[in-house]
Amino acid sequence: MHHPSVDHAPASAEAAEAAFYDALQRADVDAVMRLWADDDEPVCVHPGGPRAVGVAAIRAGFEQLFAGGPLHVTPERVLRTVSLGCAVHNVVERVHLDPGEDGARYALVLATNVYMKVAGSWRMVLHHASPATAHEAVEVLALHERLH
Repeated sequence: MHHPSVDHAPASAEAAEAAFYDALQRADVDAVMRLWADDDEPVCVHPGGPRAVGVAAIRAGFEQLFAGGPLHVTPERVLRTVSLGCAVHNVVERVHLDPGEDGARYALVLATNVYMKVAGSWRMVLHHASPATAHEAVEVLALHERLH
């Protein structure tokens, strides 16, 4: 599988998002942070966590998140809204868990990722994630089964 390069600026919001989830899989905080806009006040909310504003707070949040190792997250059912210079992606994240955790194999997280085009490259300005409710999880899984 081709891994998106994090050494150059993403040319599309889709490329930025692919690089973001790739960096999560590798617990690479530097790669994650290269994707964020640093000229405004980007915002990040992890499931159940506080609102982190600005790159320093966002970096601290990802460092804490990665303390447990890489995150095995698969984005699914991406809904995209794109206009000039702005892209909003609503994503269902399938977070793969260790089988020992209550016997669960994965959890579902609803996330909204917003990207802005800055100086010719796409940068993340918002990642807002929250746990899916049981009802939402059933709907997502039912749709997933119909699609595969």
